[in-house]
Amino acid sequence: MWRLADRAVSRVVRTSLRAGARRQPPQPVNRRRAVVVEKVIEHAEDVRSLTLAAADDRPLPGWVPGAHIDVYLPSGRQRQYSLCGDRGEGTYRVGVRRISDGGGGSLEMHQLSAGSVITIGQPRNAFPFIPVERYFFLAGGIGITPILPMVRAAAAAGAEWSLVYAGRTRASMPFLDELSAIATATPEAITLLADDESGVPSPHRLLDLAPEGSAMYCCGPPGMIAGMRAIMPAPRINALHFERFSPPPVAGGVPFEIELQRTGRTVLVGAEQTALAAVRAALPGVAYSCQQGYCGTCRVRVLDGEVEHRDRFLSPQQRYDSMMLCVSRGDQRIVVDL
Repeated sequence: MWRLADRAVSRVVRTSLRAGARRQPPQPVNRRRAVVVEKVIEHAEDVRSLTLAAADDRPLPGWVPGAHIDVYLPSGRQRQYSLCGDRGEGTYRVGVRRISDGGGGSLEMHQLSAGSVITIGQPRNAFPFIPVERYFFLAGGIGITPILPMVRAAAAAGAEWSLVYAGRTRASMPFLDELSAIATATPEAITLLADDESGVPSPHRLLDLAPEGSAMYCCGPPGMIAGMRAIMPAPRINALHFERFSPPPVAGGVPFEIELQRTGRTVLVGAEQTALAAVRAALPGVAYSCQQGYCGTCRVRVLDGEVEHRDRFLSPQQRYDSMMLCVSRGDQRIVVDL
């Protein structure tokens, strides 16, 4: 049986709230704690890793491959980063590519140095690593960060595995030395594809490198993920698991209006636009992070109207009077507490 798993896909649930209805108090999102930047290493062009150690005597919670943490930056920004270190070291490590035209989080992470103190949340995992006999890992660029611990775990378990790692240039691809060390006994398990050497690989070319009967774990740019999804199911792939580092396109969207009660404004959300984008055009200070419906940062209270929930964060009770602006949508017109 072929299976598809995506951290950004969710069952659509509808809730309706009439104006004046009783609302439940918000629930805590995630426990936070302070950590110290213990070490900073430059791994590739514009890519560095930060090793984070507990700022007190309490050990950091354990984690499993595929996990990520919320990072609360001094500016107030919140971002998610995959854990990519060794689980046995008692520290967390994240890899960050600097994006000059992004939302500013990566630039701020690149300004941190050894000794800096930041706040993080507990590890969470929406990209679970499931034990199987045969793995096919596909990583594009900084998408190697959640894949690296999976490769390490598969090799340690004695499972059959292979990795295809694609990037613009070899100089832009981090952690090549660590991957080589993992594959010392089986160097043929790793295939490196640099665009400047062999062109951008097509989805079919990537699929041809997958072993028969393997579970595929994929993380990379939107085009890579969309391309692989478009050619699935495929006979040689038993299951496809993937993680996005950017928001998915809006699917089946219908225009609707959002009334911002506190500011007295009404914004129109286009069919292919997220509520978050429309609201931030009117209120640029509205907080956001993952843009995929799993972190809770853009949660707002709904005061009136029917909501089509597409998130993976809110409980059924919380969906009664809240929504995630980044993925969920309203039916015709909703009123929110902004």
